[in-house]
Amino acid sequence: QLRLLDTFWPLAMSVFFLLQVKRQVVFHEGHLDLVINSWDSQGRKMSVPVRILYHRHHHEKNHEGHHDDHHENHHQNVEHHHGDHRHHNHQHVLTESDSANNTEVPVLQFPKTGDGLRRRKRDWVIPDLKVSENARGPYPLKVSQIRSNEDKVKKIFYSITGPGADQPPVGLFTMDRDTGILYVTQPLDREEVARYMFQAHAVAEGSGNAEEPMDIVVIVIDQNDNKPVFTQDTYLGEVPEASPKGTVITVKATDDDEPNSDNSDVRYLDNLFEINPVTGVIRVNNSGLDREKYPKYTLVVKAADMVGSGLSGEAKVILTVTDSNDNAPAFTQSSYEATVAENKVDAVVITMSVTDGDEPHSPAWNAKFKIVDGDPGGLFNVKTGQNKHDGIITTAKGLDFEKSSKHTLLVAVENEVPFATPLPTATATVVVNVQDVNEAPIFDPVEKYVSKREDLPINTDVVQYTASDPDTARKQTVKYKIISDPAGWLIVAKDTGLIKVKNSMDRESHFVKDDKYTALIGAYDNDDVPATGTGTLIIQLEDVNDNAPIIEERVIKVCNKESAPQLLSVTDKDGPGFAAPYTVSLEGMSKTNWTARMNATQTGIILKLATELASGDYTVVLRVRDTQGLEQDNTVQATVCDCKGEEVSCQGRIAGAFLSRLLLVLLLLLFARRRKGEIKEPLLQDDDVRDNIYYYDEEGGGEDDQDYDLSVLHRGLDNRPEVFRNDVVPNFMPAPQYRPRPANPEEIGNFIDDNLKAADNDPTAPPYDSLLVFDYEGGGSDAGSLSSLNSSSSGDQNYDCLSEWGPRFKKLADMYGGGEDDML
Repeated sequence: QLRLLDTFWPLAMSVFFLLQVKRQVVFHEGHLDLVINSWDSQGRKMSVPVRILYHRHHHEKNHEGHHDDHHENHHQNVEHHHGDHRHHNHQHVLTESDSANNTEVPVLQFPKTGDGLRRRKRDWVIPDLKVSENARGPYPLKVSQIRSNEDKVKKIFYSITGPGADQPPVGLFTMDRDTGILYVTQPLDREEVARYMFQAHAVAEGSGNAEEPMDIVVIVIDQNDNKPVFTQDTYLGEVPEASPKGTVITVKATDDDEPNSDNSDVRYLDNLFEINPVTGVIRVNNSGLDREKYPKYTLVVKAADMVGSGLSGEAKVILTVTDSNDNAPAFTQSSYEATVAENKVDAVVITMSVTDGDEPHSPAWNAKFKIVDGDPGGLFNVKTGQNKHDGIITTAKGLDFEKSSKHTLLVAVENEVPFATPLPTATATVVVNVQDVNEAPIFDPVEKYVSKREDLPINTDVVQYTASDPDTARKQTVKYKIISDPAGWLIVAKDTGLIKVKNSMDRESHFVKDDKYTALIGAYDNDDVPATGTGTLIIQLEDVNDNAPIIEERVIKVCNKESAPQLLSVTDKDGPGFAAPYTVSLEGMSKTNWTARMNATQTGIILKLATELASGDYTVVLRVRDTQGLEQDNTVQATVCDCKGEEVSCQGRIAGAFLSRLLLVLLLLLFARRRKGEIKEPLLQDDDVRDNIYYYDEEGGGEDDQDYDLSVLHRGLDNRPEVFRNDVVPNFMPAPQYRPRPANPEEIGNFIDDNLKAADNDPTAPPYDSLLVFDYEGGGSDAGSLSSLNSSSSGDQNYDCLSEWGPRFKKLADMYGGGEDDML
């Protein structure tokens, strides 16, 4: 019986064949060659050539020391035959049960060569050897044997080189020098090195290489010696509660055994969640997760190789159930009622509270409110309070009691995120009662525009500006008053709101802006606490020609010889149509010495000295008219200097004036010095007990030398702000132009008449109309009481000393010094 040990690898498994002799076989050439064919499950064919050698029991060597092919005393050996056939994937395997001493191993024959050491045929393929990892031994363990055809005629020595032989790891594989048997010296580990490749050498004794080196490949057969290992010891994941069936987390385990084999084919197992056994994807098995009951799950996931039946590893998966919006917020009350005063904006009406079973302060817990019914006019707002669980209703507009005294709102509450599952939306009813308050009358329109002439006569109607009381149920009456009238031009009828002219209006007044005069009119009701509404009256003042043109430059200097013309600017406060073009004429004596004409634009006067005058000051009278013929005399003070041309120089005049003033100062100093030299006996001696005598014949400032505080007398007006004082110069009315004194004595009469008329119409000329108040002392008045001045009949004073004061006080001494009898 002969046995052939060989292996095929179609199904990642070891396959063994037992070759037996069924009848007598005659080895005519000392051996028998045959081929064994095998097919895997996918139909792939694999062929192995086999040579059977006859081995005698008695050794007979010839004189050359070689074995006879037919008479050698050998055991029968089975070896691969490497002929000129194309065979691929020829493999030999040594299993754990093979012995180092009694196992017959595959024999690798060096390829046949022609004459000498010529290159082997290209189609020759040396089959790989396979050795199982972790083989138990005993070691050294036979792997294979190599043979050279030259061993029949020569003594051949065998050796191997390469990684695992003479290179690291050195000595893992060894070869018997004489027999060519390949040994492995220790267990192999496929996860460290899965394939070894080295060269086998055959050297003839005394003659060098007997064969070309042969490549030997040893494949380490994988054993299931590694269990799956997860990439993490603990996986952390989150899964929303009430989430539909779907992916939660993916776990991953690796196996170091041979890829794409059962040894590394990992399957995943879990009991609580659904896990894909191939991909490791963990899914929610159903929608029954509830964070409020089970906020966290800890899973132990197992990964096993051999398609789930081999070695296994474990990992922990901690899944935190995150909150989903599976609880709808609910109002603590189903209805609310509140009262708010009318007309108030942003007034808090009521605060509503809700509850929610989701995680506090999460988007699924935070409330969001909305008015869904009862507010078509947008009168209310609802917002979420800072605690995210209060709904605050405020007024977006002022409520009107007269329109609606009650509002019924329907408010809904939701969360910041949608519900995870269909849930009913909670609502609450809010009844808002409007509180009636006294409202101010309302002008219609709030701003009223009218256009009037500025010269409207006093007591003329301007406009009737009325207001209505919105409190219709109160039956109140409305009255009117002036709130603001800066110029004091208007008056309003208390009961009707008719506005009339009180004082003459002036478009050119500084109270008028852009020809508009603005006044505020008040309307108030007769409630216990009256409410006042305000309307704005804007009067567009139409211009009239009520201002004569005036000359801006009132002082000029010219030379008396070849005088240069002077340009005088003319202005008119009236608007276009009542101003330029202007005309001018000289009046009185000015006609003799001066010439005046309008410039090209007729907005300026060209004034020129016509005759040579002596140095001095002269008054030039010019009558200027506007386009409507309104005229006014204007005076210009002209200083004529003794010079020539345009450069005016009055040095001689200035020097004379300086000398005159200097002489006057010297005279005053001389007079004062002479007064100091005179010693006069005073009327009263220093030690006289009588008081000093003061002069009271001065007018104007009063007794300045007494240092009296006259402000006390004005405090009455300071405390009477409603009294309009006009004891000051009016700064809003133009001053008339006074005619200068004429040089011609014949014009004196006209000069006096003209200036008298101007003074009569001059509002800026003193004395002013004054309203003085002396009936107020006030609290804490600085003025002392006058009660200490007693009459002569009080008897408290002794006036006999008056008779000792000299003849000037004799009359007083007679009046007060004696008794009643003396006076009679």
